[in-house]
Amino acid sequence: MITAIVMIDAATDAIGEVAQAVADLDGVSEVYSVAGDTDLVAIVRVREFEQVAEVIAGRINKVPGVLETDTHIAFRAYSRHDLEAAFSLGFDNAD
Repeated sequence: MITAIVMIDAATDAIGEVAQAVADLDGVSEVYSVAGDTDLVAIVRVREFEQVAEVIAGRINKVPGVLETDTHIAFRAYSRHDLEAAFSLGFDNAD
């Protein structure tokens, strides 16, 4: 799984609508409204690198009210939740 963190600058009067529209896109798992230099942070999770471009350039950037995006590709996950999920794959019914 490839994870991209997308910082989104949105039109001030449409942040809520932009957030919902982005959250509804295939490939977007979460959208957060945040304080700071950016308005929204979207988490994109896809299986192949080609899909990163499809989701961000092909979908997110075309949402009305999206002014600019800045994308960061995650190399490794360090959260306990992600690590536990990775190690438990296929073991739900092992008992």
